[in-house]
Formats: sequence, C-alpha cells, structure tokens
Amino acid sequence: MDVRKQLEQLCKELNVTDVNFPEITVQNKAIELVPPYLTKQGYERIVLVVDYHTKKVAGDHLASLLTDVFETTIVNLQPNNHGQVIADEQAMVQLMIETPHDTDVFLAVGSGTIHDIVRFAGYKMDIPFISIPTAASVDGFTSKGAPLILRGVKQTIQTASPMALFADIDILKAAPKEMTAAGFGDILGKYTSLLDWKISDLIGKEPYYQLAADMTRASLEKCVNNAEKIANADDEGIEILIHSLIESGLVMLVLDFSRPASGGEHHLSHYWEMDLLDKDAHQLLHGAKVGVTTTIISDLYRKMLPSLAVDTSNGSELVKLFRTHFEEIKQEIDALPSVEELRGLLKLVGGPTTPEELDIDVALVRMSLNEAFKLRERCTGLYIINQLKKEEIPYPI
Repeated sequence: MDVRKQLEQLCKELNVTDVNFPEITVQNKAIELVPPYLTKQGYERIVLVVDYHTKKVAGDHLASLLTDVFETTIVNLQPNNHGQVIADEQAMVQLMIETPHDTDVFLAVGSGTIHDIVRFAGYKMDIPFISIPTAASVDGFTSKGAPLILRGVKQTIQTASPMALFADIDILKAAPKEMTAAGFGDILGKYTSLLDWKISDLIGKEPYYQLAADMTRASLEKCVNNAEKIANADDEGIEILIHSLIESGLVMLVLDFSRPASGGEHHLSHYWEMDLLDKDAHQLLHGAKVGVTTTIISDLYRKMLPSLAVDTSNGSELVKLFRTHFEEIKQEIDALPSVEELRGLLKLVGGPTTPEELDIDVALVRMSLNEAFKLRERCTGLYIINQLKKEEIPYPI
C-alpha cells in the first residue's frame, strides 16, 4: 500500500474527513513549477518569506520567476544579535506588519523556523501558504504544528498545513551538510518517540493508532537503511530523506498531534533550546539536538526503566500499570539500537553525537533529565522515571 492510500486508511480509522493533503512535488528543478501552480490557483499577490541565507539559495531565483507575472512582496525576516531568525513574537509581528492586507498566498522559503513563523501568521491572517524547503532538515514541513518561542517558553500551536510543497532536490543537495544531518537526526528520534507513544498508550491511556506508528517506523527504517546514501547527499539519498520527513509530517497532520514523532528526546531538546534563549546564546539546529537527545533517552530507558519496574516500595496506580505492561514495554526497549549504533549513524551523516559536541554542559543535561518532562502533558518514559525515581537522575547515566 502506498503512502497516500495508507493516509486515507488512517483517516477512515480516525473518522477524519476534513484533512486537506498538500500537493507534493519532489524532483530536480521543482522550484520552476511554482509559478505555473500559482497561476493555476488564480493567485495574483504573493508574499515571499525568506531570511538572509534562504534568499540567496532559493529566494532570489524564485523572485525572478515571479515578479514579471505576480505582485510579489519579499519579507526578509530579520535575525537576532546572533544572526539567527527565531520563531518568536518579534519575527511573527514583522511578517504580519510587512504583509499587504490583500495577499493571496505566502511562500515559505526555508527550513523549519521560517515554516513555523509563516504557518502561524498565515493561520491568524487566514492566508494559505506553500512550502518550499531549502534543506531536508526537519519533519514539520507538512504538519499543522508550529513550535514557537512565546515569552521564552517553547510551545507547539496547532495551526495550518501547507496547501502545496515543492521540494527541489538540486537545492536540498546543496544545503550545508549539518542541515541534512539535522534532518536525519530528527528522523532518528522516532526510535524513542515511538516507544514513548506506546508507553503513553499502555500507561497513560492516550490515543494510539498502529497504522500511524507503522508508517512512522517505515520512514525511520528507510532512512536508517540508506544512511550512507543520505551521507553522500546524492539525489537518491536526499530524496529518501525528504520523503521520510514529509511522510512523518503527514502522519502528524492526520492525527492532529505529534506523539509518534516527538517524545522524551524532543522534551530534552526543547529544554536545551529554552536554556540557550535564556542565556542569549547561539541556537543549535533542532535535529542536531534531537539526534543527541535520542542517544541519551535510549540509554536512560535501558538503564532505569527495568529497575523501577521491580521496585516494590511504591504502590501507586502508575506503578501498578507500569508493572502490568512492563514486559511489553521491555520488548520495545530491547528493540532499540544501542547507543553505539545510534552514535555511529549520526557520525556517518556528519551530525554531532554527544552533548559535548554541541557545547551543552553536563549540568544542563542533568537538569533537563529531571525537569524537561514538565514541558508537555504526556506519559512518556521520561515522565514515569521522574515520577518514580528516589533521587535525581544522574548524567552520565
């Protein structure tokens, strides 16, 4: 069964009838197909959203294709004092102010941050948007979730998905290697997010759909099995990665939540991001953090969950449920790759493998292990460990 049919089947299982799947084009020279698509849709007034970097790699060329045919406004999102655009209030307000009131459509030209800013602003202004990724760096291109920094706190707001996506393989291949490695790291995080989703189903009685889990795992395995091709950044490798990232986002779109793609590993990543913001420090790539936090969460679950399952000193309902379902959870834990295997995959694609390589200190890792579960109300393995632990979770574990 192909992905589209699986998504339609998932919609039937959830009794979802209001999902509009984006029109997806993944090929060389895909950017050349944007103007004909806009014409077909009857659009006349376009807002092209870029930053300094994405303007050079795709924005200028796209603008040259548009300006003779459409009324085109370019919004160049301004960076902070570290030269980075952040999905915060300042960026969203800039976009809203500089967008003409009669705009027909946004074109989000960039990676995850620009998409998050555009999808939120478009949702609030009732303007659709088209996704034009400039790197295969995150899995949120086709989802509705917009991870934003609001008053210094990371929050994911459900907004709108793109009406179309044009992924130009030539542009994605030329992206910095660390961006591609970040996309692979975001995909690698599905090892622990899928385990956490199963835990949330068994212990927290949160909604779980096997087909969605199977689809997400298939995207993960496809990337792992082709890690060398992704590392080489050739056409086939980049196409495999971007398709996997897109498919993960489409699953989240149907579910209207991110559980299969975001668990304890994302909570640690968000905690680190908020700490860096609080310190007014340079931000790290989302997928780079997720790849590293996946190794930490995997190690944590292997070492701490089994011991907590046999501790008889706590008779709470949580413990009873945990013990009742532990054998099933343990099977999932045992199926995880080893820390060495995970780090080997990250190293192969050119990504960081440890917090030290990200300049994240031990104290911050330790704090995140003991505090990050509070960022989301989800019954993850990280949540269970923090509820049942007798002392602070150490790091190294």
